[in-house]
Amino acid sequence: MNHEEMHRQAFKEEAQDLLAELEVALLELEQAPENSEVIDRVFRAMHTIKGAGAMFGFDDISAFTHDVETVFDKVRNGELSVTKELLDLTLRSRDHIALLLASADSGDELNADKARELTKALRDLVPGMNSPSGADKAKPDDTAGNNPATYRIRFRPAREIFLSGNNPASLLEELDEMGRAMFYPYMDDLPGLDQIDSAQCYLWWDVVLNAPVDEEAIREVFVFVEDECELSIKRIDTGDSLETEEEYKKLGEILVERGDISSDDLNAVLSERKYLGDILAEKGMVTKQKVESALSEQKIVRGMRQARTAERPKEAASSIRVAADKLDYLVDMVGELVIVQAQISQVVSERKDPVLTGLAEELERLSDELRDSTLGIRMLPIGTTFGKFRRLVRDLSAELGKEINLVTEGAETELDKTVIERLNDPLVHLLRNSIDHGVEPPDKRVAAGKSKAGTILLAAEHSGGEVLIRIKDDGAGVNADAVRKRALERGLITPDADLPDKEAYSLIFQPGFSTAAKVTNVSGRGVGMDVVKRAIDSLRGSIDVDSSLGVGTEITVKLPLTLAIIDGLQIRVGEEYYVIPLSLVEECVEHDLRTEDGTKGQRIIQLRGELVPFIRLREWFGIEGTPPQIEQIVVAGSPGGRVGIAVDNVIGEHQTVIKSLGRVYRDVQGISGATIKGDGTMALILDLPRLVQAAGAV
Repeated sequence: MNHEEMHRQAFKEEAQDLLAELEVALLELEQAPENSEVIDRVFRAMHTIKGAGAMFGFDDISAFTHDVETVFDKVRNGELSVTKELLDLTLRSRDHIALLLASADSGDELNADKARELTKALRDLVPGMNSPSGADKAKPDDTAGNNPATYRIRFRPAREIFLSGNNPASLLEELDEMGRAMFYPYMDDLPGLDQIDSAQCYLWWDVVLNAPVDEEAIREVFVFVEDECELSIKRIDTGDSLETEEEYKKLGEILVERGDISSDDLNAVLSERKYLGDILAEKGMVTKQKVESALSEQKIVRGMRQARTAERPKEAASSIRVAADKLDYLVDMVGELVIVQAQISQVVSERKDPVLTGLAEELERLSDELRDSTLGIRMLPIGTTFGKFRRLVRDLSAELGKEINLVTEGAETELDKTVIERLNDPLVHLLRNSIDHGVEPPDKRVAAGKSKAGTILLAAEHSGGEVLIRIKDDGAGVNADAVRKRALERGLITPDADLPDKEAYSLIFQPGFSTAAKVTNVSGRGVGMDVVKRAIDSLRGSIDVDSSLGVGTEITVKLPLTLAIIDGLQIRVGEEYYVIPLSLVEECVEHDLRTEDGTKGQRIIQLRGELVPFIRLREWFGIEGTPPQIEQIVVAGSPGGRVGIAVDNVIGEHQTVIKSLGRVYRDVQGISGATIKGDGTMALILDLPRLVQAAGAV
């Protein structure tokens, strides 16, 4: 991939982030139309997409975005109000920009009529914008009613700025388009011709800009290079005219203020009877360009009062964007390192060499830290997914004629990026189901004594080594009798089955199951909830439904923090080894076989007055041999309550690198994967929720 392709790819990735931010800001603006901070966020996102698009060759995106940016510039200046029509058009425009971005890869031709339709609709919102003169980009200094301010700008780009695809000349041209600008290039660092590197930038500039813009608009010009330059912006005049001839700062004051000379040097030459600029240049204290630049500033703002000094922006924290496949490869390599480390520890423990033991312990410590650090890099706040759902709720509720507010909690809760990516579709299905089947239409809600607008809560929180995600609505709830009736019609239960409500709710995850009275574009075809269940199962998670008729429904999804490396409890049955995720384990107890009555199947032990059922792995997996007289029972939490797993021995904690099983073994009940032990042999990882469900222990 050449430099141009790399820069275009970087823009596309950055644009995706900006479009996501734009959607979130627009939905926030719908709730608070007067919030100037959110309006500025929308404008900055549009401005950045437009400017960067033009810089990297996405001219269609830049041209289309220009009109949206112009409209929000009017909003920002108080000339246009935020309305539902404006937000609808802007959201549609955001979607069109996303399509333009996607078509850059696919090469698909987009319907140009849609772009023209959106552009015309946006221009119709602004009086005169659709006129021939209004359609062209006006120079800012021609804007009526805005008093121009004068700014002193010092722009010193880093030598390597060209390598990031940025061109200082383009930035200076954008400043020139804002109003009247005077540029003073400095070539002090320019080497001889034989030493010039074309990939290096040797120039820097002083700019005096007179334009009807604020400082924030100037900083937005440099938003893509703020980490690659020294930039200072100072407003030196806010007057109404440039023609007033009152006295401004003297030349020496300007040069001292800029930092070009010191106060002591200035005082040393003031006694000489030549022009100060000539003296300073002759003595080599400053260059002629700096003198000319200072004199121009003095001339431009003569007669104007000194304005406030803007604070220098804080240095942004440096960051780097890494391709997901590279990160996945890193995690794979860390997993292999963990396996090798375990093998080394096993060999060292057999050798009983104190020196090797010390080295092995140090290797284990470093391996643990590297594992935690690498997995930490993969962790993302789940709010990156939550933000997408506001638009879904907004559009779908409008389509169904409902009023629904989405409330989110715990957006900062972190989860493995792979889990977040694979969680998107299941959450979409669950939200669509809550919107369509859960929340009632406004008239029915009012008749039931509820508020006209329904509420859906989307919340996330950590619970041990897992994440709980809750989707809760205040709608009609699930009719357990209707579920039983439908299940009976489909032959899922027998007529004499006494099915509790909790178990009845779980039937909605059966393939093709639906209680909808009619089929809609949203749901009712029995497609979706079984897909949700399979997706959650594939993530080694569980899903639980709780509902009250007329009050609402709550769906809880429980997921592991990561799918790559976990802490596990290693156990043995006969000659076979297994691993139980440590986050599920509560305690281990001993059990004497002589206290049993010899029956097989479900067993129960008394644990501090509580009856806990347990599963004997030896019987479940058909492992031959005689069990020990005193066996171990690992007590773990499960969706239906505590359950025990009876094994021969508990080996201890094991750092488990999860390996997927082949297609033949993928659907084995109770097994979710495998791991490699320190001696090179394999241990199977137990899928405890599915094992309990299959064994009927709870």
